Amino acid sequence: MTESPTSSHRRKIPLSRRGVIGAAGAVAAGAALTPAVFAATDSGSDADTAADSGATPSGTKAETFPATRSNAATGTGPATASFAASFVAARWSGAATGVGIRFTDGTASAGSWQTLSGGCATVDDGGTALIPAGDATAYELKAPDGASDIRSLAIDTTDGPHRAFKVPSEPSRVRGVPYLPRPAWGADESKRYKDGKVNSPEVYYPLQAITVHHTDTPNDDPDPAATVRGIYEYHAVTLDWGDIGYHFLIDEVGTVYEGRYSGDELVPAFDLDGKLVTAFHTAGYNSGNLGIAFLGTLTDQPPTDAAKKALIRLIKVIARFKGLDPRAKITYVNPVNGVTKDATTVSGHRDWLQTDCPGQTMYDLLDEVRAATAR
Repeated sequence: MTESPTSSHRRKIPLSRRGVIGAAGAVAAGAALTPAVFAATDSGSDADTAADSGATPSGTKAETFPATRSNAATGTGPATASFAASFVAARWSGAATGVGIRFTDGTASAGSWQTLSGGCATVDDGGTALIPAGDATAYELKAPDGASDIRSLAIDTTDGPHRAFKVPSEPSRVRGVPYLPRPAWGADESKRYKDGKVNSPEVYYPLQAITVHHTDTPNDDPDPAATVRGIYEYHAVTLDWGDIGYHFLIDEVGTVYEGRYSGDELVPAFDLDGKLVTAFHTAGYNSGNLGIAFLGTLTDQPPTDAAKKALIRLIKVIARFKGLDPRAKITYVNPVNGVTKDATTVSGHRDWLQTDCPGQTMYDLLDEVRAATAR
């Protein structure tokens, strides 16, 4: 039996627990938005304690975000979009690398070929990439020998028609760690559905490991929430995962974003029994493995101090919640198929699979992160 987040599920999930407002202004299912308590910690201020106790927030407010637009194309050769694209997502079979792209307008090195070598995301029997498009409306793909079944998706996350979301009027926190819940970065919950059904129903397993990633997107990002929406579209639609692959994401100013939908029980990443929802960040080793991704590329550039501090604080909270030692050597056991892997409780993506993720500079900092989170 192979690991699959869609192999079983505990219940049918309503379209949204998060209160998305449709075009007609009707509020979808779901109202309460604060997280439930993780575990007793030195959480800080009275405000933090109140939020962590599971108390209902004082209210919600409507915020608007651009609806994500996309145009799909197949095969090599020229492709066009009906809008200025923020990203192009590509997926192909056969050769893992070597597919090329060039943009014929926009600001993303128009006219120059780029070779797509893949980023954080990995797929079976082929390759995939998410490429910043620089507002291009036209691009071209070429494939090396051995690559086939090329599919691409032009994605606009900034200029689509605005949709309104019900967002907590006060900050959401997990044991004192502030984070943006899904509606606060503009997650369109309909992206989780395919043919009228949840594409990847939630399944939950005990937490064993925490894996650090980078998203391999541009640094100095002027609109990180838009980038999160682009990754969501790429993972949920292009890769057909049904949701964003990470449990949490962290931008360069240290803002934490809730990732993978974890059900309607108001706890980011976990259910009320303390089990982790399966996400899609470390193929073959996803169940019981929590993924946290830095927005940006950390190959030569380290994470900002604010981002690293946010990572340490988040891991410390989760490790205390589950009684994990971030420095411990473990044998991870996939609860779905029994596959094992020797790892450290807090690892980098490359410790699990052949990838450069989370970038060399971040990988070199993992011992420092483990030590800081174990204090």
